[in-house]
Amino acid sequence: MKVTALVAAAGSGLRLKTKTLKPLVLIDKKPIIIHTLKKLSSHPLIKEIIIVFNPAYKQKLENLLKRERIKKVKEIVKGGKTRTQSVKNGLERVKDADLVLIHDGARPFIENKTITQAIKAALKCGAAIVGVPLKSTIKRIKPESLEVDCTLRREQVWEIQTPQVFKKSLIVRAYNMAGKNADMPDDSFLVERLGRRVALVKGSSLNIKITTPDDLVLAKAIIKNN
Repeated sequence: MKVTALVAAAGSGLRLKTKTLKPLVLIDKKPIIIHTLKKLSSHPLIKEIIIVFNPAYKQKLENLLKRERIKKVKEIVKGGKTRTQSVKNGLERVKDADLVLIHDGARPFIENKTITQAIKAALKCGAAIVGVPLKSTIKRIKPESLEVDCTLRREQVWEIQTPQVFKKSLIVRAYNMAGKNADMPDDSFLVERLGRRVALVKGSSLNIKITTPDDLVLAKAIIKNN
């Protein structure tokens, strides 16, 4: 079995409000993307990594990979205008993998056991995602008036994370049907549209995606206490 990890890291990170490209922002003296890649590269079931990245910073990333001795990276691919387009660019470079593990470059705290569980679930079901149950009460609202439409049952609503793992043939088919300019909520949504089952693996609340300045503060606290 061959698992290729596809890392989506082409975003600029405007919401992070920093002049530095988001994947290159430092946490504990190392860029976010390096923390993420070290986690993926150390997993025994992941055979190779393809990174979707901003081409203007490709040389910078290559230098970091060499310095940090991250050897499973097969290729750095040019990102698209949206995350969906970026992932599709990366999928086009995946050749002989059995499974494709798609992970956000800005989620540096993924645990090895979660990766393993997601891979095993995808082998059985064809598609698997990672998520955590919500702790807060969730209400659906009417966007035009900001009035409450209904209260959702908490046990039926989960916050979805990455990695998301798929049989290669399935995720390629899903993306090919998405259209050139598609911009979808996540990768599994495309598989759901095909009517295919998607398994859910319980992840960790520490598996945050660094998007805002508050997330960066939390990330630094996680590093400090682990």
